[in-house]
Amino acid sequence: MHTGSLNLLDADRLELATDVIAARAHGENFPVALRILSRDQRRHLLAIYRFARLTDQIGDAASGDRLALLDDLQRQLDSAVDGGSGHPIVQTLAPTIRECSLPIEPFHRLIEANRQDQVKHRYATYQELLGYCELSANPVGELVLHVFGAATRERLRCSDAVCTGLQLVEHWQDVAEDFAAGRIYLPSEDLAKFGCQETDLAGSLANSALKELLRFELDRARGLLDQGIPLIRSLRGRARLAICGFVAGGRAAADAIEHASYNVLGGAPRPRRRDFLRRFVAVLFNAGPPAETRT
Repeated sequence: MHTGSLNLLDADRLELATDVIAARAHGENFPVALRILSRDQRRHLLAIYRFARLTDQIGDAASGDRLALLDDLQRQLDSAVDGGSGHPIVQTLAPTIRECSLPIEPFHRLIEANRQDQVKHRYATYQELLGYCELSANPVGELVLHVFGAATRERLRCSDAVCTGLQLVEHWQDVAEDFAAGRIYLPSEDLAKFGCQETDLAGSLANSALKELLRFELDRARGLLDQGIPLIRSLRGRARLAICGFVAGGRAAADAIEHASYNVLGGAPRPRRRDFLRRFVAVLFNAGPPAETRT
């Protein structure tokens, strides 16, 4: 079997079917505010989300040559934009790209992040990890702002910070899962600084050194999420509420890690719905009225 063709992927095993990917939306930060959006906005954001999930599933779970499959995905994406055929999820995305005049480069970066995952399993420094987030997380925020027609330079800067913060919080939730997959996103320089060994990630209980390291990393992520406040303040209407939902989701997830006493090795701490709602109200209140209406 030729392993470089998306058409030959086992969709059921990889959970690439559109309905399965859509169902996962209810438990993740990206589509957290879909219910308050217009029908077209929901359609566009779900098309982006499904493509991102497809890309991640290929990078994480495909059998055979994943790099070849990711190359094929990029070829199909580029072809579909010009009217060519491809995977159903790619075909669904193409009208969104055209109708919203989305740049293609952020999608290429999402694919590149998954290429990087195939060859790079450790990050020496925090700056290296931020570089990975520029590929794996920041493109999503950029595309969301384009869907909302709100992609100014300053908003994109704030969005990058929020998306990186969200990605980091997710990494700190999933330390055990990532370690089981052979990946460590905790920077090696920080592991050494706090006296942690890679073997400390193999147990079911976090030791005191790992907990202190996670407290440190979580403070960094929260600082990035804080940059969502001026972004929210600059927006109005549904876009404002949607971005508020993303920021609140990240803060609630960070709270869940703290409430679990930073013990992420026994399972990823997840926030309860009421914790998210509490954070949502707090973020919206702290943002205040839209900047152009303030007196």
